[in-house]
Amino acid sequence: MELTDDMVAYLVIGSLLGTLVASVLGLLALTGQRRVRRAYRVFSGGREEDVLDLVSRHISEVRALRGEVAALSARGDELRERIAASVTSVATLRYDAFADMGGHMSYSTALLDERGHGVVLTSIHGRNDTRTYAKPVTGGQSAHVLSDEEVTVIEQALGSAADRGRVAPKAPSPS
Repeated sequence: MELTDDMVAYLVIGSLLGTLVASVLGLLALTGQRRVRRAYRVFSGGREEDVLDLVSRHISEVRALRGEVAALSARGDELRERIAASVTSVATLRYDAFADMGGHMSYSTALLDERGHGVVLTSIHGRNDTRTYAKPVTGGQSAHVLSDEEVTVIEQALGSAADRGRVAPKAPSPS
């Protein structure tokens, strides 16, 4: 079989097109390889290490970070509990306990945590003496009989906790 001029022209054109396609594919491969190398440098932090070593190191680091996050989460839970149990709401009311006494020398103060637990302190000032009372408060209520002033300061303290976004129980209404 003899090659004609047309056949040679087609072969040359086909070869040139094949070369052009191969060159374009080669350039695309080089560009892709450069992007992969750039990403690898970022991923490896500039270290020259094997991909498997690099992935193994990253897995170890992630495991260590997970442990640290779990420890910090547990510490955060512990701190939230401690904060919830600390005095966060305080209210004081000064008043005249006796009609013949002025100056608002008597007072009631509620010291409560986020749950409405704590104490209400009352000091009654008289002409000859001053008496102080401490009554425990649980959930905004007390097992002891509360004066109107004590109920008021508990409600005020619970209201200030609610104003800060905490859910606190309601104080008992006066009987």
